[in-house]
Amino acid sequence: MKEPPSSAEKHEFWQRLSRNRLLLSLLSLLLFLLIWQVLVMVLNLPGFILPSPAEVGTKFLDVLRTGLLWRHFSSTLGEILLGLLFGISAATLLGYALSKSPLAERLLSPFLVGSQSIPMAAIAPLLVIWFGPGLLSKVLICSLIVFFPVLVNTLVGLRDVSPELREVMRSLRATPAQMLRYLEIPAALPVFLGGLRVGASLSVIGAIVGELVASDRGLGFLINVGRGQYDTALVFVAVICLVALAAGLYGLVLLLENRVLSWQTWRKEI
Repeated sequence: MKEPPSSAEKHEFWQRLSRNRLLLSLLSLLLFLLIWQVLVMVLNLPGFILPSPAEVGTKFLDVLRTGLLWRHFSSTLGEILLGLLFGISAATLLGYALSKSPLAERLLSPFLVGSQSIPMAAIAPLLVIWFGPGLLSKVLICSLIVFFPVLVNTLVGLRDVSPELREVMRSLRATPAQMLRYLEIPAALPVFLGGLRVGASLSVIGAIVGELVASDRGLGFLINVGRGQYDTALVFVAVICLVALAAGLYGLVLLLENRVLSWQTWRKEI
């Protein structure tokens, strides 16, 4: 049996892993830009169809300097964060309740599964009509798109808790609150965080769908403006910002996962 790694060894391990990931990401980005530039040169298309990386970079600096990009980016980010907050909270609470009541799960499952078969693009116009084109409808769309993957993973994680461990906790006369804190949350956390990764990525889609339907600000609104003016470089700027936003949220969840589940990584090496 190996000795548990020291704090210095853990720190060195994560630093080395982070450096490798960063290097691979930079190489992938450079390769993508090179292929993009070659494609523009070979096809010789006009800028309103396929702008070059330099044209997109110039447009990015223009909208950044005027403050236009930050105003729309911050609006979309606010919608996403609120949608994540409400969607994750509702999904976690309902998932915990359903894990304690198999009857309620069987009753609600057809409605929950059926609701996911409806494209969000079909629901978004209804929410805009009912709640207006403001912040509330965008937050609701984000919450709905985040809700299902987090709910399913919460339910699966809680249902997969070992019955033997539950019996041990009952033999120790653990209260429901102690059972939740010391057994159910730690056991369900890996599966829950997997759902959170999916939900964080999908939340960006929810915000953009709402903004494309009806809005006067946000990156989706910026895409509509660029499309209407045939300013394809502006559309690319908005799309790249969305990709960066989704990657950032996904990375934050991964960082959280590495922090709270670091004991699992080292346990596998013992």
